[in-house]
Amino acid sequence: MEVFWLLLSLSLLELSAALPGSHSTRRPTDPAPLQSQTQTMATGDLVPTHFPARRAAQVALHHLNTHHGSPFRVFGLQQVHTATAEDQVVGTAGRKYSLDFSVTDYGSSVCFRSMTNEGSVLRCSAEVLFPRTETHTHTPPEVHLRCEDLTHISSSPEELAFYQKHTAPHSAISAHDLPDSQGNISQDMQPFWHLARVAASFIMLRESSENTEYNMAQVANLTQQETSEKQLMLKYHVLLHDIVSQEIIHWKLLCSWSPEGGVSVLETEWLPKCPHDTGPPTAN
Repeated sequence: MEVFWLLLSLSLLELSAALPGSHSTRRPTDPAPLQSQTQTMATGDLVPTHFPARRAAQVALHHLNTHHGSPFRVFGLQQVHTATAEDQVVGTAGRKYSLDFSVTDYGSSVCFRSMTNEGSVLRCSAEVLFPRTETHTHTPPEVHLRCEDLTHISSSPEELAFYQKHTAPHSAISAHDLPDSQGNISQDMQPFWHLARVAASFIMLRESSENTEYNMAQVANLTQQETSEKQLMLKYHVLLHDIVSQEIIHWKLLCSWSPEGGVSVLETEWLPKCPHDTGPPTAN
């Protein structure tokens, strides 16, 4: 089954913030050939379709989702147009990527779009800095992002109706395996899938390094939580796929959403595969 989900997550790539958390993180230990490739190739003009440019754009995409995503709006990377990288020695030391890229805004039309339908396209530019420290402590990347037309985004009637429906008394919902074994998600569950992708972006942004490329592969399960606040509160178990290591990583997260307040991630918990594991991949 794990092989299946690896293949499934690869098929979802095109659809593709610091957080509260209980684990400290350190830079991952990756195979020497990948480190060598990053160090020797990721400076100057980059090939837009190659790993260094795509990885940095994915980080910018996670940042975009954490600030502008919702159950009816999730952004996916469409294309990297140009990318450059330079070693930064003034200020925060590290490697800085400058990007021009396009994203697909799924759910931006009046009619709700499924994750396989074409959404509107936004042009973005970003600077992504992967800090370097003298210690082994992992520091999340710093992102400065600009996208055209984002100021025109506001809550849609679909979002308001969805919020009212699922914050009404006795509206608790639960589900598992999104998508299912055939790769399908019902239309009723698509907003919950989108919300999971947005919430998972907080984790993927925090955990990203120069040697990772994260995407969400599946929602293993979700459960609506009771709350006295005027928010939709959901607990998720999500499966994240690191394209570089081909590892499927399990996380639990508690998130809330309202049309006025947006998405917030309140708790995160990394789920180890083995009893002796002491932290997520960035802490190993």
